[in-house]
Amino acid sequence: MNQAPQSAIASDELSAITRPLERVIGKRSATALAKLGLHTVRDLLLHVPFRLAQRGQLMPLDRIREGESVTVVAQVMDSQLRPMNNRRGFLLTISISDGEHDLDLTFFGKTRRPLAYHQSQLDIGTVATFSGTISAYRGRLQLTHPEYELLDDPADVDPEKIARPIPIYHSAQKVPSWHISRAIDTVLATLTPADIPDPIPQKYRELHNLPDKFTAITSLHHPENTAEFQRARIRMKHEEALVLQAVLAQRTINARQHQAPQCQPRTGGILEAFNARIPFSLTTGQRAVGEEIATELATSRPMRRLLQGDVGAGKTIVALRAMLQAVDAGYQAVLIAPTEVLAYQHLTTMQAMLGELGQGGTLGAPDYATTISLLIGSLSAPAKRQALQQIASGEPGLIIGTHALLQDAAEIPNRAIVVIDEQHRFGVDQRDRLAHGAHMLVMTATPIPRTIAMTSFGDLDVSTLTELPAGRQPIATTLVPATNQRWMERLWQRAREEIDAGGRVYVVCPRISATETEEDAGNSDEQDLLDVPIPSEKPRELASVEQVSAWLANHPALNGITIGILHGQLPPESKTHAMSSFTTGDTPLLVTTTVIEVGVDVPEATMMIILDADRFGLAQLHQLRGRIGRGNKPSICLAVSHIHPDSLAGERLAAFASTTNGFELAERDVELRSEGDVLGARQSGTSSSLRFLKVTKDGDIITAARQAVHNLFTVDPGLETCPQLRHAIETANNRSTEYLEKG
Repeated sequence: MNQAPQSAIASDELSAITRPLERVIGKRSATALAKLGLHTVRDLLLHVPFRLAQRGQLMPLDRIREGESVTVVAQVMDSQLRPMNNRRGFLLTISISDGEHDLDLTFFGKTRRPLAYHQSQLDIGTVATFSGTISAYRGRLQLTHPEYELLDDPADVDPEKIARPIPIYHSAQKVPSWHISRAIDTVLATLTPADIPDPIPQKYRELHNLPDKFTAITSLHHPENTAEFQRARIRMKHEEALVLQAVLAQRTINARQHQAPQCQPRTGGILEAFNARIPFSLTTGQRAVGEEIATELATSRPMRRLLQGDVGAGKTIVALRAMLQAVDAGYQAVLIAPTEVLAYQHLTTMQAMLGELGQGGTLGAPDYATTISLLIGSLSAPAKRQALQQIASGEPGLIIGTHALLQDAAEIPNRAIVVIDEQHRFGVDQRDRLAHGAHMLVMTATPIPRTIAMTSFGDLDVSTLTELPAGRQPIATTLVPATNQRWMERLWQRAREEIDAGGRVYVVCPRISATETEEDAGNSDEQDLLDVPIPSEKPRELASVEQVSAWLANHPALNGITIGILHGQLPPESKTHAMSSFTTGDTPLLVTTTVIEVGVDVPEATMMIILDADRFGLAQLHQLRGRIGRGNKPSICLAVSHIHPDSLAGERLAAFASTTNGFELAERDVELRSEGDVLGARQSGTSSSLRFLKVTKDGDIITAARQAVHNLFTVDPGLETCPQLRHAIETANNRSTEYLEKG
């Protein structure tokens, strides 16, 4: 079983808390806890209760689902022991209740005696915790052979113990909550405050009235009351925020210890010529951000800036103007994209926007013109070798590439600025390695919830484009029930009408072929690490590019229409041909995966049909919709789904249809997501990048930690007065901080 991700909390690597659990609680118990990803003392201490139950305040049973491993607190209401009807043996059936909902317990035995023991233990009125896997029998949920622990011992009634809350832990089959609790008791008995160093400086703890870490850990597992438990959780939130802020602050300090090339603006250069040929007026925001960036590029202090804006806000032209300022100063500028399709799109866009200004060395090009070089992983060996040699020569002023720029160790001798598009597709280490010793501009079209995670903890200055360029056309969005045959037939007729009017139509599918087990399995590098697909209510065959394109080729409404396909498994030349044919109208209907999600710009595209729309996240849907409405005609987006409107996925789709404002959608996305999704971790009880801090709710704590870190680094850059915090940062860096931007 995969090990759970390391916590964002970083503590001193001391033997007491890094000891394998086997050495403390024995091999058998340690093997059981390993099922939950708990291997060391630290792992176990940070596996905190997800809720507290009170004796007399029973845990609701209405949330349990078939197939789940659960721990419930309930009272025995009835029990019956009888012979089984159709085979030898006996059956004990016990009914338990939380006061509102019932659940059956079933025990089987060859003889009456062991079942009679369980029946005597679970007498009517007894309150206990029950743990097991939920199954169903004749329409009723039940626990078969659950493990249980009685909560009240009549022979030894301790009023203080009865008053204390009962910690309930996320558990697994054969590892009930109380087994975890006993293991924690054993571990805590071996520790002292000195064994759990505290990364939070004492002055910070005193200012915010926080307990030390040993006290907080103890209170999480053995709280006297709910208030003490919550105080301990708040303390751990502060630690996570403080350590993360310190990690990012140190990253910024380290980055700015190196000087970046000074790119002074030049009169009579390529940027000035480009500004003169732009066929439209820049928005106020584009001009303001451009001046901000130009000022930073003119200094040797490395720029670290995030440029965020909604789909179509005009980030690319801001980035291109910054890159041309570097070219004017005699340097090279790099743009790195997450996919080859987007890299090709950037190449095509820049070639069109620059014209002869991007054709340096050719007849008719001005002296200050430059050249553009492309480096992507699928280039043939000779083409890649030529591109690498050309880049290393310093000749091309503009370099566009994908991860190949990292993987092929490209030498870029005169690199002055690195622009990273859709930054969430790249790890922090990748990003920093590429931009080392250069200015860096990071772009994203999904500012929230991603930039809540990034800017709240950010090592980047932030610029935001809030205006859309003039001429952006409205997009009408309609949800189409896949089960409504009349609507579905009208949908394809409507697609034909768009094509006959000179438009282009995208049809997006979650899969390439029907045999795949994951969405767009051949395109894992192109999936948004944050935007986790929304699970369907029931398993079903999802739309695939191969099947849908074949079916549409024979659809009467599209008779005579040439249909193209595009997905990540196609060879590069096929991808280029597919987009080119779609742009020219030779194949006016393109069946594709989310490979066209970002950056693709076809002004004639006026219709977007998203099949199995519930399989895509809200931010991803918004990105897909942003591929239309880029010309001079109104556009339409149709989201087809089997999902029930009242489900969580239905709520997301309703939010998607309600507005085209990406900022409003992202705020709604935050409300609907779990914290694990926000940070790119699949929340399953034990796995989350942040165990305590809620990025969407703990803004005050984040702000306090950020200010404290700023003040601390100002007076003590080496953290000499805070060795435990310094060590926590080192530990976090050693474990990798890519989770910071997989949010």
